[in-house]
Amino acid sequence: MAMDQAGQTDSGTAGVIARPPLLFLAAFLIGFVLDRLLRLPFPRNDLVTWIIGGSLMLIGSALFAAGIRNFSRAATPVPTNEPTRVLVTTGIHGWTRNPIYLGMFLIYGGIGVAAQNIWILVLALPLAILIRYGVVAREEAYLERRFGDAYLDYRRRVRRWL
Repeated sequence: MAMDQAGQTDSGTAGVIARPPLLFLAAFLIGFVLDRLLRLPFPRNDLVTWIIGGSLMLIGSALFAAGIRNFSRAATPVPTNEPTRVLVTTGIHGWTRNPIYLGMFLIYGGIGVAAQNIWILVLALPLAILIRYGVVAREEAYLERRFGDAYLDYRRRVRRWL
């Protein structure tokens, strides 16, 4: 883990468009409302959807928890509206730069499959674009400003998603 290159307490934040959990929640709510208004048939309606959905949620929860645990151990805040204290590069963050968001997407998709809700799955694409450009891109620019070469080195070594 790298410390703030300036050794200062920076009150700046990434300036994301909205808190990511709220974006996921909004997509869920829109998906459930659309499913009530315009139900689309799901290709399968059996135990397989529960197994696939449950597996996605389980894997996503593990990634999410590992990412949160790494941030907690580094004593840096998880919420995007608080300044980052430390660049976390070990543990699950050594495999993916965004394990928390990746976990959230797997949980989101798993719920969509388990609930047999096509709309939730369709909304995953606009949600992914929103997270990628409205959240992740802003966080990456912020981390580059904040940690400079340490972040650039990390970005070269570790993929954004997988």
